[in-house]
Amino acid sequence: MVGPGRPLFVLFGSSIVQFSFSNGGWGAILADVYARKADILLRGYLGWNSQRGVQVLEKVFPKDAAVQPSLVIVYFGGNDSMGSHSSGLGPHVPLPEYIENMRKIGTHLKNLSEKTRIIFLTNPPVNEELIHRTQSPYLTKLVRTNELCRKYSEACIKLCEEMDIKFVDTFNAIQKQDGWQTACFAPDGIHLSSEGSKILVAEIIKILKEAVWKPSLYWKSMPTEFSEDSPYDVVALNGVSTINISNLTTHREIQWD
Repeated sequence: MVGPGRPLFVLFGSSIVQFSFSNGGWGAILADVYARKADILLRGYLGWNSQRGVQVLEKVFPKDAAVQPSLVIVYFGGNDSMGSHSSGLGPHVPLPEYIENMRKIGTHLKNLSEKTRIIFLTNPPVNEELIHRTQSPYLTKLVRTNELCRKYSEACIKLCEEMDIKFVDTFNAIQKQDGWQTACFAPDGIHLSSEGSKILVAEIIKILKEAVWKPSLYWKSMPTEFSEDSPYDVVALNGVSTINISNLTTHREIQWD
């Protein structure tokens, strides 16, 4: 561990989490937005469902850890909502079991500390045509449909409302984008493109801005590490003073609110 200690944000879930630092992903965007404000830890696991997430809760989020996360963003559901296989194998988790798994995850995280905040992400939609076109020859047919995604997304929202957990309705947020079927997805039709990630980040930041959490986890409300004025800052045009550029954001493609 390096110091001084910053608030910890943990991204926990399946491949949409694991890939979130790739190709302009939403995790990478958040890491930039929260540079010098919070440390963002990636705990994403390709191919996992909520059942496997529950199995590692104690290992990923030990209750006796010296430092507990300030924020955990959780995503499971896309693999759970896949159609079942006749063998009984595979990532599919029946909807009632998925709900209970997410309840266990939410309950565990709530009990980590009084200041640990939680955001659940619901299933995004998928591009069914792209999925069928890019199906791997080494896998049985992937049964991924927007109808299944919708059911699991709505169940997640209902659970969040019951447990008082903040959530992003990713399923509907993505579909507000014109041409979302192509603009918001990677070539596999499942994972988010950079455009899809930008939509997700906007929704996450909106939650963090509007939440009445103390301390606030909204990036503009959080202190910037080592941001005091210094004679080693860049020199102003007048030649006799310096300009503190600790909070400069002109490098960003999007000036996030």
